[in-house]
Amino acid sequence: MEFKVICLEEPAFYALFDKVIKHVKETEKRDKWVGKEEAMRHLNCGSTKLQELRDNRSIRFSTELGKNIVYDRDSIDEYHEKHATKVGL
Repeated sequence: MEFKVICLEEPAFYALFDKVIKHVKETEKRDKWVGKEEAMRHLNCGSTKLQELRDNRSIRFSTELGKNIVYDRDSIDEYHEKHATKVGL
């Protein structure tokens, strides 16, 4: 078995690494709708806070058969972005 070594300067390595991460994120299959437990994990909250976010319409949700509630992952991401601390320039 033949091995080849590729050497990169540090800036080129990090540029390549960023491209790989971007590609993985773009091709990653994510469910559009997530259940209660996963929503609470992503929001780092309990069921009371999750109920409050539903009541305030802060995140999108849907009910299946009138009982099972699922949450829109994109709206959870948007909620995080809306409440993220802005970095000074």
